[in-house]
Amino acid sequence: MSECFWFMKNCNFFNQVAPEDIAWLEGHARMRKLKRGEPIYMPSQSADGVVLVASGRVKICHSTPEGKQSIIDFIDAGEIFGELALLDSQQRDEYAETSEKTTLIMIPKREMQALIRKYPRIVLSVTKLIGLRRQKVERRLRNLLFRSNRERVIHLLMELSEKYGEATADGITLKIRLSHQEMASVIGSTRETVTVVLGQLQSENLVTIARRRIVINDLAKLAKEVNEPLPSVDGGGANGNAPAGPSPHNAAP
Repeated sequence: MSECFWFMKNCNFFNQVAPEDIAWLEGHARMRKLKRGEPIYMPSQSADGVVLVASGRVKICHSTPEGKQSIIDFIDAGEIFGELALLDSQQRDEYAETSEKTTLIMIPKREMQALIRKYPRIVLSVTKLIGLRRQKVERRLRNLLFRSNRERVIHLLMELSEKYGEATADGITLKIRLSHQEMASVIGSTRETVTVVLGQLQSENLVTIARRRIVINDLAKLAKEVNEPLPSVDGGGANGNAPAGPSPHNAAP
């Protein structure tokens, strides 16, 4: 079997699809290997299919009226994006680019819709995916309107800890490296403000930062400060006791 076939077969999105149908879909898909920072599609471009991240990481962005980048989400290996194309969306509203060396599998809309007709339960996965991503955007919008810069940074750290956190002897280590500018682009702030807030959190021994790697020393205290529940983390919660929750980004049909 080809490399493309195994990437698709191991994606939770297709875990109830028969191997022969995955092979059929693979025959219409194409693989792209991109360097860091390369565009995948642009706003107003035709929404001609969905994209599976085989390896690497992608960021979904909007441009503000002032021309600044606003990061909506990060898409990791095993996840799909561009799913609005399946709802007969004619054009892309956002743009996507790689945030590191990435391999993508481009799946045409027509063939993907044919697969959905054969496996109606995939519709539920698509609906959940759209709903979860909309909730994330709405939550960030509320934070932007009603939260201070410090609270927005803390909310981002909690969100990242749930998806990328790993409980270690030092605390919750984030397995994603973001620049201060990227963090600012997620929460609608400035690089300078994020740098100041992270410096404050580090001086309070709530986080430790070295070479763009962040370790959260006291996740429970951060959650309490913004009056939010403690997020689940791979390998345990803030004290290594809470079980890890399933990732909503890889929800199975």
